[in-house]
Amino acid sequence: MKILVLNCGSSSIKFQLFNMEKKEIMTKGVAEKVGMKGSFIKLEKSNGEKVRFEGEILDHQIGIEYILGVITSKKHGCINNLDEIDAVGHRVVNGGEKFNSSVLITDEVQAAVEKYIDLAPLHNPANLKGVYAIKLLMPGKPQVGVFDTAFHQSLPPKAFMYAIPYSLYKKYGIRKYGYHGTSHFYISKRACEILNVDINKQRIITVHLGNGASMAAVKYGESIDTSMGFTPVEGLIMGTRAGDLDIGILTYIMDKEEIGISQIGTLVNKQSGMLGITGISSDMREIEDAAFKDKNERALLGLEMYHYRIKKYLGAYAAAMGGVDIVVFAGGIGENGPETREDVCKEMEFLGIEIDLKKNNGLRSKEAIISTENSKVKVMVVPTNEELVIAEDTEKIVSQLKK
Repeated sequence: MKILVLNCGSSSIKFQLFNMEKKEIMTKGVAEKVGMKGSFIKLEKSNGEKVRFEGEILDHQIGIEYILGVITSKKHGCINNLDEIDAVGHRVVNGGEKFNSSVLITDEVQAAVEKYIDLAPLHNPANLKGVYAIKLLMPGKPQVGVFDTAFHQSLPPKAFMYAIPYSLYKKYGIRKYGYHGTSHFYISKRACEILNVDINKQRIITVHLGNGASMAAVKYGESIDTSMGFTPVEGLIMGTRAGDLDIGILTYIMDKEEIGISQIGTLVNKQSGMLGITGISSDMREIEDAAFKDKNERALLGLEMYHYRIKKYLGAYAAAMGGVDIVVFAGGIGENGPETREDVCKEMEFLGIEIDLKKNNGLRSKEAIISTENSKVKVMVVPTNEELVIAEDTEKIVSQLKK
């Protein structure tokens, strides 16, 4: 079975085509700057060859049409025609309380996801554009929605409820949903496979650090708490998102700066986080250069704050689970940031965490155990693979249709 996986963002379309019989990626790439000037498609073939196509991509439908054209082209393609694609799997950010697992996208499912646009206004509309485009370009092709929030539907009420009037939860569904669920599911499962241990007996803290960042407490295979909340703003300090913030600060800023809801939303989503603290960038590589090479005080402060917040959640989740057996780092920073991993794990011996500096130093984007032999807690790096999870779920659901 061949599965096309689409991850549509507001101005990008990531794609991978899987041959599920061989569990291999036939081709992958991304369309960038969709609807903007200077748009292009980057393609990486199975042999590692990379190709770039520049041209005007006005919207997601045109972008997906171009992608389908490229992967079926004689020169750069890997299949002869679209009929070879058996199904399309989509990343969908918020499935609310309705979806606790991946589902076949029907008209009813599509309508339900559209209702959750208010819960993820930056993400769900873009995810849905991919669904709409495939309906038009590949009519009748099975489509599957894989939800970021699904893995966290196992959270107990004491973890997902907020201390606001209960009527607001019932009326608007205001609760913690959590995000990056597909990543947290994959890395917790994969870590246990590497260690050859039963996930149903492990207490795992998963640390997904990218431009967006979140952590999860995975107890015996289920997520029991996670750092992102009703929206992806809550929790850790991120590239441009504030993370945990006294909500009184927001009303104070709105009063003093005389700004409204839209502007305060932009402030906490796009102008805060590491960019806001350092004034340099939201890119950790640039911040680390400024901190370590130039000794920039704000860059150093930003890194200290970033690591401190992760450390606090690490301790909190160990407490919530009655201990911890495995800590797993993933995401662009988690996989490629030895300095971050070292600082987060420093002085955590009281929890049984001892990192091996030689194993950790210089390790990038590889599966590895970076704790010492004597460490009671296994500390690991596991590159995330959300696309594979989407492909596997899609294959499973579509296979059932054929029975």
